[in-house]
Amino acid sequence: MTVRLSGALSDFVASNVGEHGAYENVSEYVRDLIRRDKERTEAQSFERLKAELTRAYAAPESSYRPLTAADVIARNQP
Repeated sequence: MTVRLSGALSDFVASNVGEHGAYENVSEYVRDLIRRDKERTEAQSFERLKAELTRAYAAPESSYRPLTAADVIARNQP
């Protein structure tokens, strides 16, 4: 995988890599950025799920209806 940076982005990366930076090399820096982005995406997904479950648990009991496994499978078919 190749990434090309120039100008301000290249300077910024260079300031974070090497003897005075937080990372030993550019690859380490990019891997860390990708891991953080992955964690952020997973946290957002979890928060959406948590919000959905909160709404579901807050729904009045009268809005619930029984479902069989076949009902759930059928509902999720394309």
